Order: sequence, then C-alpha cells, then structure tokens
Amino acid sequence: MAKKKNCDKSNGDCIFCKFTKGEMQAPIVYEDKNVLAFLDISPAGALEGHTLVLPKKHFVDIEDCAEADLKQVACAIKKIIPAIKKVSGADGINILQNNGKCAGQYVMHLHFHLIPRKQGDGIWFETKRREAKPLELTEVAIQIKNEIKQKNQTPPTPKRAQRKEKTQ
Repeated sequence: MAKKKNCDKSNGDCIFCKFTKGEMQAPIVYEDKNVLAFLDISPAGALEGHTLVLPKKHFVDIEDCAEADLKQVACAIKKIIPAIKKVSGADGINILQNNGKCAGQYVMHLHFHLIPRKQGDGIWFETKRREAKPLELTEVAIQIKNEIKQKNQTPPTPKRAQRKEKTQ
C-alpha cells in the first residue's frame, strides 16, 4: 500500500518536525533521543496537562511507524502519565491516536494525545455505536485474522491461543 506523505519533512512543512529539530519552540514536558512530548496548545477539557507524544523521526501514522520507534513512544507515554496525573489531579488519562485525516488526524506526523480526566469532566468522545450480531463479529474476526496472517504478522493475543488449546 502506498504511504500518504501529507507532511513533507524534506521541505520543512511538518510543524512537529520543526519542534523535534528545535526550529520552533514548544512547551516540552519530556524529551529523549527518540521521543518528544509537549503540551497541546488547544487542550481538551478543563484539567491542565493535555500532552502530545511523538517519535522524533517522521512517520505519518501508526502503520508507517517502525516497531522499535513505536515501542520507544509507548515507553515514554508510560513515564509521562503519572506526572500528568499528579500535576493535573486527574483520576485517569485518555490515550488517543487519530490515524488518518478521516479519523481526525490534523498534523500528519504520528502523535498520541494524553488527555487528563476526572469523573464528570464533560469530555465525551461521541460515537455512533450499533449492536453487532454474533455471526457478524465472528465473520469479521476471521477476515481480520486472515489479513494479519497474510501480512506475516503474529496475532496480538497469545494468551487467547493458549486458552483455546486448553479448552480443546
């Protein structure tokens, strides 16, 4: 599948690449050699601390990202969350990643939102949900598993495979 490159770092159009290179200032909360995290200039909700976490290397979305880089971002997220909770007084954190324009990705550089939450804070991610029928779920699950196998990827749930073996 051809990758969409809506954020061209080669000509300097990516604002997040400018932050990672120090060409533009951002309110940085965490930085290491591979990851940058800074406060969102348009935070969701009333609590302070809405943070964006991204790899310093340019990747358009999660499918474009190398596994090693994704792991580094995940490890950084794990370090940052307790600090956000303590500073903001949050009881929980939403970890949000919009993958593609239609999913709400505004800047085409992979990033994760860490949104501090409190009970009754008024933030609601409105979705139109529907009730799926068991047969539909089974059929779709089979299609997704087959697609993963075709791509030579390992299904993400080895515990389920072990459980299935025990029941047979």
